[in-house]
This record gives sequence, C-alpha cells and structure tokens, in this order.
Amino acid sequence: MSNSVKHKDEVITFKVEPQLAEVLKRIPNRSQFIRSAILSSLDHLCPLCQGLGILSPDQKRHWQEFSEHHGIRECKECGSVVLVCSAR
Repeated sequence: MSNSVKHKDEVITFKVEPQLAEVLKRIPNRSQFIRSAILSSLDHLCPLCQGLGILSPDQKRHWQEFSEHHGIRECKECGSVVLVCSAR
C-alpha cells in the first residue's frame, strides 16, 4: 500500500442565467472548461483590488500616494492602459 496522500476534489456550485446554462450544456467537458476559465481569470486579477473592481479605503490611500509620482497612459503599441513613472 502506498504512503501517498490522497485528496478529494471539492465540489463547488454556482448559479448562472438560463442562457449561459444552455451554452455550457453543449461543452463536452464542462468541469474542465470552467476550471480552466477560472484559473485563467485568476492569472489576470488586478493586483490592487484582486478582482473586486473597487479599492478599500486603505488601498485608495496607498494608490493616492503612489499616483503622486506615477500616472496612467495608453500604450502606443498595443493600446492597453499602463502605469508610468513620472519621476523619470
């Protein structure tokens, strides 16, 4: 018998609109698709708000301090909004 630790996957459920449910029903491996989508989204979270879309009062205060010497501009190459250091 192996000494390796076995783990059980946890089941998580969530509600979706009927239209999204219909689309998901057509995906052959829904669980894998949803896991991949979630992991991909987690790789792209905002480092400040962690995906909430808002800053806490403390985060806002830190952002205001940071923004005294940094700004936001559009990248001329890709069009993305980027942070720039104005101290340069």
